[in-house]
Amino acid sequence: MEPYRVKVVEPIPILTRAERETAMERAGYNPFNLRAEEITIDLLSDSGTNALSAAQQAAGALGDETYAGARSFFRFRDAVEKLTGYPQIMPVHQGRAAERILFNALLTPGQLCVSNTHFDTTRANAVLAGATPVDLPCAAAADLDSAAPFKGDIDLDRLTALLTGPDRDTVGVVIMTITNNGGGGQPVSMANLTAVSRLCREHGVPFFLDAARFAENAWLVIQREDGYSEHTPEQVARLAFDLADGAVASLKKDAIAHMGGFLALRDEALAQRCELMLTATEGFRTYGGLSGRDLEMLAQGLHEVVEPDYLRARASATQHLADLVNKAGVSIVEPAGIHALYLNAGRLLPHLPPNRYPGHALATELYLAGGIRCAELGSLYLGEEDEDGNMVKPAPYELVRLAIPRRVYTQSHLEYVAEVLAEIAQHPERVPGYRIVEAPALLRHFNCRVEPVRD
Repeated sequence: MEPYRVKVVEPIPILTRAERETAMERAGYNPFNLRAEEITIDLLSDSGTNALSAAQQAAGALGDETYAGARSFFRFRDAVEKLTGYPQIMPVHQGRAAERILFNALLTPGQLCVSNTHFDTTRANAVLAGATPVDLPCAAAADLDSAAPFKGDIDLDRLTALLTGPDRDTVGVVIMTITNNGGGGQPVSMANLTAVSRLCREHGVPFFLDAARFAENAWLVIQREDGYSEHTPEQVARLAFDLADGAVASLKKDAIAHMGGFLALRDEALAQRCELMLTATEGFRTYGGLSGRDLEMLAQGLHEVVEPDYLRARASATQHLADLVNKAGVSIVEPAGIHALYLNAGRLLPHLPPNRYPGHALATELYLAGGIRCAELGSLYLGEEDEDGNMVKPAPYELVRLAIPRRVYTQSHLEYVAEVLAEIAQHPERVPGYRIVEAPALLRHFNCRVEPVRD
């Protein structure tokens, strides 16, 4: 059971099918354009969508809004330093700000930014810094059905070949995402992180963590990797941070808060360069775009997120949904992670080719059928078209992410999601494909407009 009880509630909208159809048409068939009052169950993101605890609310009341040197900053700094061991701590308004600041201070045009899998803003910030993102997922990640425990790992052979090959001098940074959000929410093993750390130090390449879900990764390490079953989540997280030169993190995830992040470093000279960008674009070094209230709630959230009872219950809820989805005949990226389930839309909708965006089609149908908002991670997100709109490089998989906010939905809410999905799975051939009407050049899935197509 959940290790907490509900203290405050809010109503959720229940719309008719006709009302949802009108809303989706107005939104250009893009779930990002829907309004909150049009959504029954919102699984678009687990970022900033979490429920605060009573202790976090109480901590927020202690927020010191002094412009420079606020008490709240020092409480935040102490919490992050205790967790990570890094001496240079900078608050930012969210993780993508930390990425932007780090990449602009660390990368130069023409360099490579190497990862197990870049997520959307990480990839975009590398590109905006003039670098080329390179994904090196491990071989096990290619088998969506396998029960391999650490499919978020980086491919060590390919990383070694890159660091010793003709392009070795162009590698500007290796950044490991834990858990691997772009790779199906799969965890990264401590053995893999240790090997990456060793390789990077041997070749003089900076090694960073994208640690938005550090606690959930630590919990899966405890459950799945030999030698860690007696560790606490906080101990495993610290061991991971010890392997890297620093970390960026969106604390809208594993600090169970609504806003915030950090950039944490070992190198003082790099920190000084980053601080210049921080002050110019985010805020003074002791608030970084956050209120004192935010800083206090983040410090408390970092304490709560490593509690074993909380992590056990969250993992159990996700697994319960995974079991129901599988029972409905819908495949997911196996094994289930914690923060999200990734539905295999390509397998469920084989009548839709990549240029009809089966992932987006399933995400749209989940809303139309049941008011469930979620996100596509397929060819709309990763595919490439020529100037005439013809698909030239589809995504490797057509996935839909059901991201589960922390402490927000009950078991019956998740069971409702599974029921709606089961109804769609009874007649998947009825789901239409989509084509792009308009889209920006970068991060198009956030802002594009599409329309249904029945070929």
